Amino acid sequence: MIPLEHPGKRMEAASGIPAGNSPTSWRLIGYLLLCFIPIVLTWDLVRLVATLALDNDTYSHIPLIPLISVYLIYFNRRSIFSNISTSWASGIALMGPGAIAVVAARLNVWHLFSANQLSLAVLGFVIMWIGSFGLVFGKSSFHLALFPLLFLLFMVPIPEPLLSKSIAFLQEESARATAVMFGVLGVPFLQNDLVFTLPGMAIRVAEECSGIRSTLALLIMTVLASHMFLRTTWKQVLVCCLVVPLSIAKNGLRIATLSALAVYVDPQFLTGPIHHEFGGMLFFAAAFVPLALLFVVLQKTESQKQRATLDQGSR
Repeated sequence: MIPLEHPGKRMEAASGIPAGNSPTSWRLIGYLLLCFIPIVLTWDLVRLVATLALDNDTYSHIPLIPLISVYLIYFNRRSIFSNISTSWASGIALMGPGAIAVVAARLNVWHLFSANQLSLAVLGFVIMWIGSFGLVFGKSSFHLALFPLLFLLFMVPIPEPLLSKSIAFLQEESARATAVMFGVLGVPFLQNDLVFTLPGMAIRVAEECSGIRSTLALLIMTVLASHMFLRTTWKQVLVCCLVVPLSIAKNGLRIATLSALAVYVDPQFLTGPIHHEFGGMLFFAAAFVPLALLFVVLQKTESQKQRATLDQGSR
């Protein structure tokens, strides 16, 4: 008699998922335990991070980041886990500083503000997760999974005073972009720093108008897309560097357009749903579409170069 293979094992082999009793499965369980240990030990800080992500729109992306990283690792699981080993040196070299950061945040040894305490805690989590991956799965897997692991850094809340300076920078540059847009639209105005005096009203480019949330969202999307769709490093860097200028231009266009509509059509445009609900996505497209078109152009140049290389090799 010929022993029959269990159908569940055939499905696992076909999908590239290791069988339940394989060394890879045990390593995965060990890795998850290492990831959960700092979370359990600092549960009060984890709850504050969750509250921050739910209550503050600037950090609403935090829960999505680990899901994206897990998907990227799962999608490339065949290559990432093709050569598994144990790397104590590289693992502990990262886990040590990560553990120190977590303990320092838990005890608040530097008497940090609450926001900075959470930033330090999340940074410690991420460093420990990255180090644990290297420890459990080895150098080869670590290098192949480096992008999704580093992508986890987007979970770290921006600490002060970096956040305040970033918002102030975006406010000032958005005000400059708004002045340019007013000139293009032919709207008369007087500018005093962040305040614009228009016919019948005055507006101020407030912190809420800085576009910090949309800029972060656009940056995260661009970094992810450049990794997935572009192969050349300088092209990846190029599209990422364009995020902030495009976001500022988008913000200036949004402020100028809504202000012009308020002056010449209805003042409710500054307080209505277009400003607070629908306008964000509409003007976000003004920055996203040029980036998408640039991706298409850069992809075509890479495809043409690859075809030319293959043609030369076949001769």
